[in-house]
Amino acid sequence: MSSAVPNTPSTSEPSATSEPSAPIALDLGIARRATTEGEYTGPKRVLLAEPRGYCAGVDRAVETVEKALEKHGAPIYVRKEIVHNRHVVETLTDQGVVFVDETDEVPEGALLVFSAHGVSPAVHASAAERNLRTIDATCPLVTKVHQEAKRFARDDFDILLIGHEGHEEVEGTAGEAPDRVQVVDGPESVDAVTVRDESKVIWLSQTTLSVDETMDTVARLREKFPLLQDPPSDDICYATQNRQVAVKAMAPECDLVIVVGSRNSSNSVRLVEVALAAGARASYLVDYAKEVDTAWLEGVRTVGITSGASVPEVLVRGVLDLLADHGFGSVEPVTTANETLVFALPRELRTSARV
Repeated sequence: MSSAVPNTPSTSEPSATSEPSAPIALDLGIARRATTEGEYTGPKRVLLAEPRGYCAGVDRAVETVEKALEKHGAPIYVRKEIVHNRHVVETLTDQGVVFVDETDEVPEGALLVFSAHGVSPAVHASAAERNLRTIDATCPLVTKVHQEAKRFARDDFDILLIGHEGHEEVEGTAGEAPDRVQVVDGPESVDAVTVRDESKVIWLSQTTLSVDETMDTVARLREKFPLLQDPPSDDICYATQNRQVAVKAMAPECDLVIVVGSRNSSNSVRLVEVALAAGARASYLVDYAKEVDTAWLEGVRTVGITSGASVPEVLVRGVLDLLADHGFGSVEPVTTANETLVFALPRELRTSARV
């Protein structure tokens, strides 16, 4: 993986370009803490990371559920959380969405949406056994990793899936080839990994990980298995990479970085870690503005704001309003990439299709 600012990948899906905000001058990737010589002493300010918030896959998944409600009416069932964001889940629940853990909780013949994180073939089979009508809202970038797992399993590779044990995306990907996939949950898990043939080993990745931590794990794996092969293309989502790069750009200038996101959102948690590693003096994860402790703002001149890839912008605006009430009225964008990718809705919800 390159350390350069990642670009939005090309796609055959329709896309729309938004006007870029004017970036401010910052040294990308240089971890200079705000307390070093030459620290910022001007008016209180907010550095606002761009890009932030909804990625194309999350936008597609949430819109999938909303369109399903419009077309079929409540109740609509969703396996697990459609995306990992408390506000989104609560809002959809109020509109008649029923979130379940497993398919056997869904009445036979009902409509079930699979979340953006993807599911294993066993889940698809279970839904079919119950005669459920299904709509698959899996992010296409997650589907790509599923396809890679199937391909390399067919070629009889041992697949080392770097990701968090128990995460829904990891469970779905591993389920494509359970007899060939081993989950590697960070560098400390490498010692326990065994393979059948060291010449036929490949690593894949959960899409929402920290790029740096993933490459640390890959380096450890390669020390143990020198012939380890890389995936055909980056598995870590372009949006995850972009949000981490934006945080790395602003963190050295920040006394405090606030990440808006839910605690079960892997990419949101990673943003806190990235901010601290890149030089922010402090960083916190909050779902809502009301969770911001104003004690965090004592002695602070510069606050960085970003949000995870499943966070609606209204939640960021709430934090900005709270900060403005405490003297942080100046907001400067930190732009490191401009995202234009848009994914088409599942075929069942396109204009001419029917479930």
